[in-house]
Amino acid sequence: MVKEAGGIVAEQGSFSAKDYHDPPPAPFIDPEELTKWSFYRALIAEFIATLLFLYITVLTVIGYKHQTDPDINLDQCGGVGILGIAWAFGGMIFVLVYCTAGISGGHINPAVTFGLFLARKVSLIRAIMYMVAQCLGAICGVGLVKAFQKSLYTRYGGGANSLAEGYSTGVGLAAEIIGTFVLVYTVFSATDPKRSARDSHVPVLAPLPIGFAVFMVHLATIPITGTGINPARSLGAAVIYNKDKPWDDHWIFWVGPFVGAAIAAFYHQFILRAGAVKALGSFRSSASV
Repeated sequence: MVKEAGGIVAEQGSFSAKDYHDPPPAPFIDPEELTKWSFYRALIAEFIATLLFLYITVLTVIGYKHQTDPDINLDQCGGVGILGIAWAFGGMIFVLVYCTAGISGGHINPAVTFGLFLARKVSLIRAIMYMVAQCLGAICGVGLVKAFQKSLYTRYGGGANSLAEGYSTGVGLAAEIIGTFVLVYTVFSATDPKRSARDSHVPVLAPLPIGFAVFMVHLATIPITGTGINPARSLGAAVIYNKDKPWDDHWIFWVGPFVGAAIAAFYHQFILRAGAVKALGSFRSSASV
């Protein structure tokens, strides 16, 4: 290892201390984004992805309830079951993140956007506009479900999130916080620059764990809250269904995911990544001696 005025230069054939680069923090406010077509293309991608996500998943929920309706079908083991619903949510996230990651980052969730904003991965302007696009996409997606299946939509609850009978508000809120923490923590880990550099030859490795995280969280929390962990998903269903119970519980599906996302952002950026940066700094100091 040779030390020069500009720093450390690795000899030919040796390994560099760092084979990846952390992107600089996003500006807190970046008005220049509003002048770029790529910004609006990303908004369109978020809108369409969230629309498709809600369309497929809410239809799956309604179809399952119709297939297991005791007034129509005596086979209570029919339909896709909770496992199938969880696969629908996780599978769609996997597909949509894979399709949109290179355009918008594949957030498809205001809680994910909020967590990335706290970690300075996106600017305030982009975060707000992403959330607006996601919420509008969710409303339109559930609106399509109601347009195609109006009678079934109303009869089976419209896929709206609400606290299940027998669970307290505290339990529902905790379920949303923990579930969103799992999701956003997975997003940070799967998109970490070091991991991306190491696994760049396998392009599905980031969307796959994110989709699996959504799948696993749904298995755990469908019986409690129907699983929100995505405020746009909960808002879209609540707006179109528009009944008292989902609106009464609706705050849980914003407060819980945002708190969970904030905790995940803090944990990854200031505990996990801070340790990695400190270790790298120590390595560089010892190498320069």
